[in-house]
Amino acid sequence: MVNKSGIMTRYSKNALMQFIKSKPKNIEICDVTLRDGEQTPGVAFTREEKIAIAEKLDSIGVEVIEAGFPVVSDAEEAMVREIAHLGLDARVCCLARSVAKDVDVALRCDVDFVSIFIATSDLHLKYKYHKTFAEATSCALDVLDYAKDHGLTVRFAAEDATRTDINVLKSIFKSAEEHGADYVSIADTVGILNPSTAFYLVSEIKKTVKTKVCIHCHNDLGMAVANTISGAEAGAFQLHTTVNGIGERCGNASLEELLVNLRVQYGIERYDVSKLMELSKLVEQCSGLAIPRTKPIVGSNAFAHESGIHVAAVLEEPMTYELFAPEMVGAKREIIIGKHTGTKALKGVIEKMGYNLTHEQMCTLLDKVKKCSEAKKKVSCGRLEEFIRELE
Repeated sequence: MVNKSGIMTRYSKNALMQFIKSKPKNIEICDVTLRDGEQTPGVAFTREEKIAIAEKLDSIGVEVIEAGFPVVSDAEEAMVREIAHLGLDARVCCLARSVAKDVDVALRCDVDFVSIFIATSDLHLKYKYHKTFAEATSCALDVLDYAKDHGLTVRFAAEDATRTDINVLKSIFKSAEEHGADYVSIADTVGILNPSTAFYLVSEIKKTVKTKVCIHCHNDLGMAVANTISGAEAGAFQLHTTVNGIGERCGNASLEELLVNLRVQYGIERYDVSKLMELSKLVEQCSGLAIPRTKPIVGSNAFAHESGIHVAAVLEEPMTYELFAPEMVGAKREIIIGKHTGTKALKGVIEKMGYNLTHEQMCTLLDKVKKCSEAKKKVSCGRLEEFIRELE
């Protein structure tokens, strides 16, 4: 069975029951491209670029946009304030250290809410803060009180939460809840989680607090998207992403991969994924970070086919080798002619180009294509036409 989006939806009864049981039921996306994404080494967005990215995120339906870290500079403060005043449907937040000055800057920016963070692991406490846990958390809770006293909605984030003793983490989140935090956020700062531990950790925190739980995953072990999904299955409400998965070191959970997973795996269709390719290309251009050809969803190979058996099948029914239609994310299918191309596939391609060759001509043309490809030369449509003219 195929649904209106061209997604295969056939499950066994038992699998379907398990699927329904673990489906994320209540989520929102907080995209942090303009803050964490810009912390990618060598990346700095201009004013115009930040506005364009924010507006495109808003058009897709992202609920929260983290606009920046305004205490960094006067220009950053002005930029966060401008994004907060764009009139977007998305709520706008900003990052703040556990320092009252940072909250004052956030207030001047007129954001919808502020994310106050404090590192909680022994490693960070010893080598970054040079403070005890009690000293650091007392300071953080004082700043949380300060923000709430000034009418701000607050997300209380534990940096390096995933290398913090779980009982300690529960304790600080419980204290944050008692001080009025509107969200508590688990930051997998060095990407140490896996899907099982992500599910367990969120489940345990959910047992401790009634406050909405956020999950912020880094991709150091290549599992940021999977960990975010597992966190959502366990009840995490706010899921953090960046476009193209950019961010410090190996990046963050990829927005486009997460949104398509939510649609394909769970039927969550409230986000306009048809704009993902356009957004991805925009961030690629603004960041200067090239999208790998093999990147899921938006890589140039995501809907490219060369193998003869594959192409022959795709020409008859694309879903034989595509989980969903490329048009769903604003992409296009590409048939690649190369050493793995078969006669049937080649015939389909050249007929679409308006040519009708004999079987003998086809065999000769296929031989030329394979030799060209094996010499590591690209077989473009122009080159293919040259080969066809040589047959005449």
